[in-house]
Amino acid sequence: MDILEEARDVLHQEAKGIERLIPTLDQNFVNAVNMIMESTGRVIVTGMGKSGHIARKVSATLSSTGTPSVFLHPAEGIHGDLGMVTGEDVILAFSNSGETVEILNILPSLKRIGAKLISIVGNHNSTLARNSDIILDASVEREACPLGLAPTTSTTVALALGDALAVVLLSCHHFTKNQFAIFHPGGALGRKLLLTVENVMHKGSDNPVISEDSTVQDALFMMTEKGLGAVSVVDENGGLIGLVTDGDVRRGLETGSNFLQWPVDAMMTKSPRLITDDKLAAEALHIMEKNQPRPITVLPVVDKDNKAVGMIHLTDLLRQGVV
Repeated sequence: MDILEEARDVLHQEAKGIERLIPTLDQNFVNAVNMIMESTGRVIVTGMGKSGHIARKVSATLSSTGTPSVFLHPAEGIHGDLGMVTGEDVILAFSNSGETVEILNILPSLKRIGAKLISIVGNHNSTLARNSDIILDASVEREACPLGLAPTTSTTVALALGDALAVVLLSCHHFTKNQFAIFHPGGALGRKLLLTVENVMHKGSDNPVISEDSTVQDALFMMTEKGLGAVSVVDENGGLIGLVTDGDVRRGLETGSNFLQWPVDAMMTKSPRLITDDKLAAEALHIMEKNQPRPITVLPVVDKDNKAVGMIHLTDLLRQGVV
């Protein structure tokens, strides 16, 4: 047996199954999207066995992208879990054969409750298909399994169709990155999308600031005390007018003069790159990385009145997982 050749054949068959699905999309898909959009309830996703695993994943994707959804195990449904279903809900049922006994057993109750039924099936002539309000075609020519028994191509196609439905609904809901992050607050996505500069910056007594009438020596002392490698220079109202970095001090050493007594405005960078405290931390990282001619590691932070309210360092972003 050629292991790699067989593996490639599996991938080819599953890819072929998805490609074959594309031209079969028709008005039924549009009707399914509209039915869910018009519903005031949730999408109850159900399936048994391998189709059940696909159904769980699609339900999770729907929920995380703005379409409230829960998974209903059909075998548990006949023992009381049908109580979660209301007449305002839409049922999304996965079954390749369309004859899954556990799903067929709950059909009468679903009809009596009044929930609408969308089926993703591989057999249009099946009992499930005949009793559905909308049928989405997930048929395949053959499974990637050489025995034609293990659900492989059929589950891949069903999953792809479920993902297509979820993504189209996402667009219809005008779902945003911020909304997505709200549903993922504990992970890297949440940190990237919700963490603001104000959450990360050094502020108050930790914010390195000196007045415009200070000397370079004052700036050096402040940088040493705060340990951020930079200091914001402000006017009498606290407005940011410049930035001095440890790099500026090193370059001053090369002059061989008594640069420490220079007025700070002789060394500072006027109109430096900065960010406001209400921006996302990810935007601060973008500014640092894309700065030309070389990336920078520190940004002064200002409020809406241009007052220097903080300083953000690259290591603060890395520590919070904003990478």
